[in-house]
Amino acid sequence: MTTRDLTAATFETTVTEHEMVLVDFWAAWCGPCRQFAPVYDAAATAHPDIVFGKVDTEAEQQLAAAANISSIPTLMAFKDGVLVFSQPGALPAAALEELIAGVRALDVQAALREAGADTAAATA
Repeated sequence: MTTRDLTAATFETTVTEHEMVLVDFWAAWCGPCRQFAPVYDAAATAHPDIVFGKVDTEAEQQLAAAANISSIPTLMAFKDGVLVFSQPGALPAAALEELIAGVRALDVQAALREAGADTAAATA
């Protein structure tokens, strides 16, 4: 599978309608973004069951602002509609594969329950 361009109109539905979505926030003028692109594209090909989205921060400035993007490239991972990872900087291929494996293994509902229990304990 190839990457898909995401816009303000398609971002939310893409993230909520698929089990796992990775999103690369990038710009054409960004050197590290250009270096990361082939790594990201290769991962998209290797993992056709995952949606690999790309957001051009120049074309989608409001979307980038809403996502609090302050540095590019920034990679976000969503599982079951929940943001589970967000980090600026280009990842090497091995680190991207580790991230993919970690997100695949993550039980989002259990993590949310645990986070809720931690929050409740902290406020008690």
